[in-house]
Amino acid sequence: MFGWCAPSIFECRTATMARSDGCAYFKRTSLFWIATVSLSMGYYTCTVFWPEQLPYDKLGPLGSLSRYLVEHHHPLMYTGWWLAWLVHVGEALYSLKVCSDKGVDSLTARSLWFLQTFLFGITSLSLLLKYRPDPRPKRQ
Repeated sequence: MFGWCAPSIFECRTATMARSDGCAYFKRTSLFWIATVSLSMGYYTCTVFWPEQLPYDKLGPLGSLSRYLVEHHHPLMYTGWWLAWLVHVGEALYSLKVCSDKGVDSLTARSLWFLQTFLFGITSLSLLLKYRPDPRPKRQ
């Protein structure tokens, strides 16, 4: 129950703050992309580090492809796994720069963008890149 209530309350709070003050802007990536990236990276991790544990015969064409890659190109897959995470780190660091450029100054919002972009990559970064802060100067 709390797992579903807390994010919606937080999203409402950040959405309200985002409308009134762009310094706290944060938008969660869609559940579709969270599931897709998590399952893909999880499967890739299992293929690279525990290939003997995968039921290739039950995975159809994906299993055949995975078995071929493990048997013939495992060093390349290992390097690709590290490269994929290196790209995610680079995207996460870039999200901090984009936050600065767009005026997202809240430490909480910047941390959330960093973490989300590290975990889900371009699917998160694209949301931040699409964000257009209000160009009007703030009145005090």
